[in-house]
Amino acid sequence: MRRIGVLTSGGDAPGMNAAIRAVVRKGIYEGCEVWGIKRGFAGLIEGDIVPLELGSVADTIHRGGTILLTARSQEFMTEEGRREAFASLHRAGIEGLIGIGGEGTFKGLLTFHRETGFPVIGVPATIDNDIGGTDYTIGFDTAVNNVVDAINKIRDTATSHERTFVVEVMGRNTGFIALTAGLAGGAESILIPEFPFDIETVCQRLMRGMRRGKRHSIIVVAEGVGSAPAIAQEIKQRTGLETKAIILGHIQRGGTPTVFDRVLASIMGARAVELLLAGERRAAVCLVGGEIKHCDLEEALRTTKKIDEAAYKLAEILAI
Repeated sequence: MRRIGVLTSGGDAPGMNAAIRAVVRKGIYEGCEVWGIKRGFAGLIEGDIVPLELGSVADTIHRGGTILLTARSQEFMTEEGRREAFASLHRAGIEGLIGIGGEGTFKGLLTFHRETGFPVIGVPATIDNDIGGTDYTIGFDTAVNNVVDAINKIRDTATSHERTFVVEVMGRNTGFIALTAGLAGGAESILIPEFPFDIETVCQRLMRGMRRGKRHSIIVVAEGVGSAPAIAQEIKQRTGLETKAIILGHIQRGGTPTVFDRVLASIMGARAVELLLAGERRAAVCLVGGEIKHCDLEEALRTTKKIDEAAYKLAEILAI
């Protein structure tokens, strides 16, 4: 294999650029040409493919987002679109494809491989940390740090004005961001999709804190549970406490990746190149127990990552 393609797809995640950089430089070190595909699968269909040199990825390891840009492609979900994508790779002389992204990216790579037999490697990059088979995904650590930084700032105002703040974070189907940031940020309650919650219990916990002299509280809610403004209004009606809602939104995705994400992305990107050169046809790079490994793409998608119930219970204990 002498020519490798790399793309980023789906939602951007801090550390994607570090992964691209690692793919390019590891590939060139191993004697390969590396070509970048702009705007994910959409750019692949359109043939928006450019050669990447050592200098193409200079001064990028610290940057958030993705220099290759990203987009969601409805056309790639069709057989005709995937045939055109295959034709684009063939025209460019690309022999293996590395896709950096989340669940949607992995599904696209797996379907593409099944139909064409084209070698594909998935590198898990999503702030939601919801890819099976790996302990952590690229971007999760940065996103959690962004949320904790926001909670720290919100707490200053909450203390000054003696208010309760409901902070909504990303996580439609999973509560990894909410749980980790809530535990690290000292939240009084953490509401996530994996565990049902009773709003009355949340209110009782707030009032218990008030009776022992506490004058402010932070509640972290994953977006999949419900709307922060609606929850804040319900709490206010039940308790009479001055309650405000904040939706952090896409601020969680941005900013300089943490050291953890830079290192993880660098190692995973390099391993993806090694897997292609070793003859792997459809694999996902994984971090398991501190070691970089790989598994079948289908296994990564089939495996459901579970929330650490012990950590969830610990958060409740520490908030008494």
